[in-house]
Amino acid sequence: MLGEYRIKGRRATEIAADIERAVGGGVLAPGAPLPALRDLAVELGVNPNTVAAAYRLLRDRGVIETAGRKGSRVRPRPVNAPRDQAGIPVPPGARDLSSGNPDPALLPDLGPALAVAAAAAARHPVLYGHPMADPGLLELAGASYRADGVPEGALAVCAGSLDAIGRVLAARLRPGDLVAVEDPGWGSLLDLLPALGLRAAPVGLDDQGPLPGRGAEALAAGARALIVTSRAQNPTGAVVTAARAAELRAVLAAHPDVLLIEDDHGHGMVHQPFRSLAAAPGGGRTVEHWALVRSAAKALSPDLRVSVVIGDRETVDRVLGRQRLDTGWVSLLLQRTVAELWRTGAAPPAAVAGAYRARREGLRTALAERGIAAYGESGLNVWVPVADEAGVTAALAQRGWVASPGARYRLQSAAGIRLTVSTLAPAEVTALADDLAAVLGGRAGGSRLI
Repeated sequence: MLGEYRIKGRRATEIAADIERAVGGGVLAPGAPLPALRDLAVELGVNPNTVAAAYRLLRDRGVIETAGRKGSRVRPRPVNAPRDQAGIPVPPGARDLSSGNPDPALLPDLGPALAVAAAAAARHPVLYGHPMADPGLLELAGASYRADGVPEGALAVCAGSLDAIGRVLAARLRPGDLVAVEDPGWGSLLDLLPALGLRAAPVGLDDQGPLPGRGAEALAAGARALIVTSRAQNPTGAVVTAARAAELRAVLAAHPDVLLIEDDHGHGMVHQPFRSLAAAPGGGRTVEHWALVRSAAKALSPDLRVSVVIGDRETVDRVLGRQRLDTGWVSLLLQRTVAELWRTGAAPPAAVAGAYRARREGLRTALAERGIAAYGESGLNVWVPVADEAGVTAALAQRGWVASPGARYRLQSAAGIRLTVSTLAPAEVTALADDLAAVLGGRAGGSRLI
C-alpha cells in the first residue's frame, strides 16, 4: 500500500489530515494511487463509509481526484503545491521575463491619492458598521460598466480578481461541479478551482478568445460555469472580439442556467474595446446568473488589492453576505485611493496601453521575421508555442533570458513559453528574437495555441 507509507487514522477527518500531510510533505507524490475504499477500511479497521468521507474531504480540498471505478489518486498538481510556489531561478545578470508584472514606470504615483484617502479617513474614520464600499468608487465603476454596455446589476468590492472570482464561484457552485475554463489560462485560477473542490473543463482558445465549439462542448458535458478573460488573457494576450463575443453569446443563450464569469483585469491598460458576453442582443442578459470583475492591480499597482464586481442581484448578495462573515470589507482607504486614481486619470489608459502594445508588437514582429509564431494581442505577455518547454527555457536562461514555462498555465493545450514584455526595451528585442531563434533551431512548436 503506497510503498513504505501507511495511512493512519480512525475518523474521516484524521484519515484525510494524515493523507494531506503526506502529500504536502512530498511523501505521497503527485499522481500516486490511493488504496481502494474497502482495502483501506480493512487496513485501518474502520467502516468503508468513513474512508469514503475522508476521500470526499480530500477531493473537496483539491488534494486528490476520484474517477469512480478507476479509483482515487493524488492530483497531478495538489492544491497545497500551487503552480507558482516554485520560483524560477534568475541567474546573475539575466533579464527576468517570467514575472507577469506591469512596468513600475507606467504605474501612477500613489502618494497624492493616498493623501486624499487619508484625509477622508481623518474626517470620517471608518468604524465597524460602516458601509462596505466607497460610494465614489461604486459610482465610477458603475459609469464605466454602463459606458461599455454591461447590463444593469448589483456591485461589490473584493480584494482583487482572484478573490472576486473565488467568491462568485463559492456563492453559486458546490464541490464536484464542473467549470469551463480557458486552456492555456491563468495558473492561479487553475489552482483555485480544485481548492474549491471544483473540476476544470478545458476550453481551447485562439487570439480572439475561447473557441465557441469548445465552449459548447464543455457546457454540454455538464459545466455549470464558464469563465472568460475579456482582454489581456494570461498567458496568451487573447482579446474577445465583436465576432467572437456574438458566437459565445449564442452558446450561452442555449445554456441560460450556466454561471458566467467575465474577468476584465486588463481594464485601463488595453486599447481594445470591451465586449460584454452577459449582454444579450437587443437588451436583457444571455444568462440568469453572471458576474464581471475589474481589478486595479495591473493598471494602478499590484499592491492595490481592489476589484469591483457587477452581477445579478442574487449572486452579488450572496458574495456580500459571505464577505461580511470573513474579511468584513476591503479597506476603505484602498478603495478611496483607487477611486481618486480613476477620477484624476493618474494612469492614462491610452498611454499605458500604447506603451505595452509597442513592446508586444515589437517582439512579435521580430519573431515573425525569424519564422516564429507568437501570440499577444493585448496585455503584458507574449506566448510562443514550442515543442520542448523545459529545454527552451533552460537554453534561454543560459543566454540571459528567463521565460516562464507553459506548464504553469496548461491543462491539455499545446506546449509553449510565456514572455513578459512589460519592461522590454526596444534595444533588447533583436537580441531576444535572435537568441530564441537560435534556441529553437527550426523546432518551434507550431503556430497554434491548442
